[in-house]
Amino acid sequence: MGVAIDIPEPWGSILTRRRAEAGDPQAAYVPAHLTLLGPTEIEPDRLPAIEEHLAAVAAAQPAFSLHLRGTGTFRPLTEVVFVVVATGISECELLAAAIGRSGDLKREARFPYHPHVTVAQDVSPEALDAVYDDLAGFSALFQVDAFTLFSHTGETRWQPRRDFRLGS
Repeated sequence: MGVAIDIPEPWGSILTRRRAEAGDPQAAYVPAHLTLLGPTEIEPDRLPAIEEHLAAVAAAQPAFSLHLRGTGTFRPLTEVVFVVVATGISECELLAAAIGRSGDLKREARFPYHPHVTVAQDVSPEALDAVYDDLAGFSALFQVDAFTLFSHTGETRWQPRRDFRLGS
C-alpha cells in the first residue's frame, strides 16, 4: 500500500503522459501523485487499524492549497526529475510525519522526506534533461481536501482504495 495526494485533472494526465513519453516504465503503473507514504507492505489484518489511523490524521489536518511549479532533480544522488512543490510543503511534511507515526507504517527512509511529483525516473540522461526542460514552466494550483490510500498487487496499476477527507 501507499498513501498519496492524487494530482487532479487536467494536470494529472499531463504529468503522467509526459512521464510515459520519457520512457519511464513506472508511468503505466503509477498515476501522477505526491507521495505521503511510499510503498509499504502490510499484513491484511492490520488494514482496519491503519485506516482508522489515516482517518484520524486526516481529521486533524485542514485542507490546504498546493502549488506545483517548475522542475527540480535529485541528480546526482538519484536519476529523478520532479515537479516542485512551491506552496504546501509544510502541510505535506506534517501529513507525512503524522502518517508515519503508526507502528504499522514506520519504515526506514533512504532519503529525508521531500514533497515532490516525480515525472521521470530511471531513464536516459537525455530523457531526464528533456523532461526537466519541457516542464520548467509547468504550474498547477489546486486545493487539497483529501489524501488517498492506494493498494498494489505488483502486477497492475496502483488502485485507489479509500480517500481520507482533511478536516473531517
